Amino acid sequence: MSLKSRGSKDSADAVPLREAGEADGGADDKPAAGDDAICLKAKMSLLNGITVIVGSIIGSGIFVSPTGVLKETGSVNLALVVWVVSGIFSMVGAYCYAELGCMIRKSGADYAYIMETFGPFMAFIRLWIECMIVRPCSQAIVALTFSVYVLKPFYPDCTPPDESVRLLAVCCI
Repeated sequence: MSLKSRGSKDSADAVPLREAGEADGGADDKPAAGDDAICLKAKMSLLNGITVIVGSIIGSGIFVSPTGVLKETGSVNLALVVWVVSGIFSMVGAYCYAELGCMIRKSGADYAYIMETFGPFMAFIRLWIECMIVRPCSQAIVALTFSVYVLKPFYPDCTPPDESVRLLAVCCI
């Protein structure tokens, strides 16, 4: 296996490409495109990794759920216990995600992990669901949350009207 990188003398950070005739039994056993093959450099700092994990694990739900947690638990102490337990679960998920990133050194994150584990069909289905359902829903939730927080000062004694919240959310998207 060789490391090939264009425009860089230090190829220690380059993602390895297979030589012609070198195969590992995977679905993409095609030879490299020649000496001028372009590849992505594996370049992510500790700060970048932390922000990606925090953004994907915590997300914007932190701004929506405190009220519901406090209402459902009935006390501040129990609400704090719920938050600590949830934080532990999130931390375990982040460690698992980091471990996957260390073990499967392909670009593409979830797609690459599922492709490696379950094959191309399941990876395609995961990517399709992400693009068609998960991302648009996430954007809608973020826009609605933002709209509620922006309109709240204009309606100090009550909740903002749904029409106003939705209109501002649509403008944000």
